[in-house]
Amino acid sequence: MAASARDSADAAERVVDDHDGWVSDGEMDVEMDVEGEFQDHDADRRDGGADGDDEYLLLTRIRDTSAAEARAGKDIQGIPWDRIHIARQDYRKARLEQYKNYENFPQSGELMDKMCKQVEKSSKYYEFQHNTRSVKPSILHFQLRNLLWATSKHDVYFMSNSTVSHWSSLSHKISEVLDFSGHVAPAEKHPGSLLEGFSGVQVSTLAVNEGLLVAGGFQGELIGKDLEGRNVKFCARTTLSDNAITNAIDIHRSTSGSLRITVSNNDCGVREYDMERFQLLNHYRYNWPVNHTSVSPDKKLLAVVGDDRDALLVDSRNGKVTSTLVGHLDYSFATAWHPDSRTFATGNQDKTCRIWDTRNLSTSLAVLRGNIGAIRCIRYSSDGRFLVFSEPADFVHVYSVAADYKKRQEIDFFGEVSGITLSPDDESLFVGVCDRVYASLLQYRMIHAFDYLDSYV
Repeated sequence: MAASARDSADAAERVVDDHDGWVSDGEMDVEMDVEGEFQDHDADRRDGGADGDDEYLLLTRIRDTSAAEARAGKDIQGIPWDRIHIARQDYRKARLEQYKNYENFPQSGELMDKMCKQVEKSSKYYEFQHNTRSVKPSILHFQLRNLLWATSKHDVYFMSNSTVSHWSSLSHKISEVLDFSGHVAPAEKHPGSLLEGFSGVQVSTLAVNEGLLVAGGFQGELIGKDLEGRNVKFCARTTLSDNAITNAIDIHRSTSGSLRITVSNNDCGVREYDMERFQLLNHYRYNWPVNHTSVSPDKKLLAVVGDDRDALLVDSRNGKVTSTLVGHLDYSFATAWHPDSRTFATGNQDKTCRIWDTRNLSTSLAVLRGNIGAIRCIRYSSDGRFLVFSEPADFVHVYSVAADYKKRQEIDFFGEVSGITLSPDDESLFVGVCDRVYASLLQYRMIHAFDYLDSYV
């Protein structure tokens, strides 16, 4: 975790207003007149009476956007550009010029902008399908954006304030899964699980996979729940350190098939837990806070990144560093493995995603640039065809692996990103958008050469 957020008590109080953002908070609760000056909606309502209320309701009323409406010209987020007196392209230009990227090493992003050319956005792999305004994702820590997970192309789990919720694209209904605003305690007894549970957990990160949901907290909390059951299965505290933020969780299967989680913590530790006995198996310590760790598909290696410019490749059996990866100019917050277990990616606050090949780690295979901010979330498709990563706001990039990362689709919207997730079959790509007014869940569908066949699926 970045030095400015290391104190977990202070970090726990960070809300969206403190994230990487345009001017103060990057949100879009503003209106522009023809001169491009900002107007406060709340002030309009205070001063404008009923007319102000009517105008605000027209601008912000909840309405989803379908693929058909988008094809007919409606903004995918439902932003009424004609009513707010500024063209979308002008707002985008201003946003690109004024968005302030969070850096621990000043000008790291600007240096990479000069060293790395942006890949032309000439391809399209996913097309817009639906924007759901009733889903309102939230972010508690501005650097941690793994708060959105899909378990199928119809089922998405997300954080909204203090609650983990489930959304179904079939029923278009939201259901509460786990509420952290009160007391949470396990219904089962396991060695190492805290029967007394926790109260008022502030969730910093989330993972959902293999029928298990695990949330991590600012005080080192881990809470696990079986998706098929109603009860919490375990509660554990990874550390009693004051510097205890749970930064990332990776749910995976061991070579023997047992369910495990690998947890990255701000106390410089990486811990592996057995999820059948809910016991700590391994605890590896490094020289800096660990922001993200992912396990290679063959289970042999760990990609470890954190508050250091260099990334680490680690032997999963003993935690020993096998390679140090040099190239990034700032701290990293994301990693992901290609299904082949040879290639992996790291995302950094220098606004780049680097691709590495385990067969030659002397230099990165490719350096992929963002537009306005840090690369905070990375996903490879399960078939290995695509790499997807998100910036803290406004942009998600989809790269073709087969084209050696030289072809790119750019998904362009407005708002902070709470997370990105691909469905297990790669058919759906979801983006959580956090914003006071235009918070939503964007859904995209994979484009096929013969789309008419989809009617039979």
